Amino acid sequence: MAIQGPIDIGFDQVFPHGCYLVGEVQQVKDFDASTNGRTVYAKDKTTGLPVWQVSVVDADPDAKASQKSVTVKILTDVQPVPPPPLPGLPFTPVEFDGMTVTPYVGQDTGRLAYSLRARAMRAPRTTIPTKQTTAPASASAKNATTTETSKEIAA
Repeated sequence: MAIQGPIDIGFDQVFPHGCYLVGEVQQVKDFDASTNGRTVYAKDKTTGLPVWQVSVVDADPDAKASQKSVTVKILTDVQPVPPPPLPGLPFTPVEFDGMTVTPYVGQDTGRLAYSLRARAMRAPRTTIPTKQTTAPASASAKNATTTETSKEIAA
């Protein structure tokens, strides 16, 4: 089979309605390598980078309640820092860069599940459509033009 390992996927494909941080960033423990007095932290098998995890809530209004909370693992040398919370919101909106998905069969349920990984966590980028109308400079101008543009603003 041509597909081996994690599959690259865009944030907008995973969370088309966005997602919100609902937990702390935690380093993932390697339970197999840890012993009673010694904690060993997980490293990604492919990159060797430390693995961190964070819980998020999917903002999709049609998502089932049992599928709303999702864990995203982040592969990076240093602990990811969440973006600052926005005033008036109970949860902090976040986006992830460099996402991959790995399908697997859950041992407890026997059902298809997905492991989500990312390379970075950041504040969402907001695209705001604006209309710009250019009026004719003189009566001899042929047509006024209206242009739709998008402006990217870091939230």
